[in-house]
Amino acid sequence: MAKLRALQSGVLELAANRNKVLRMFIASRYATTPLAQRELWLEFSWADQEYCSAVHDLAKFCRLTRNGDPGTAVLPENSG
Repeated sequence: MAKLRALQSGVLELAANRNKVLRMFIASRYATTPLAQRELWLEFSWADQEYCSAVHDLAKFCRLTRNGDPGTAVLPENSG
């Protein structure tokens, strides 16, 4: 259960960050230079990849646990 909570917490934290960066990108879409827009897009892209990776790790853990193999479901190295 501790692994599940840690993975869920990570997903929620990364989702909040991803949503914040997306709101910044959308809000500044018409008020920034093309270079600044590109930087915001790159920041969103990075946040989105981090979020997708966390969701994938959570899904993998759940799949392994459901299949009765929780011993192989370990936290990813970057989850802390």
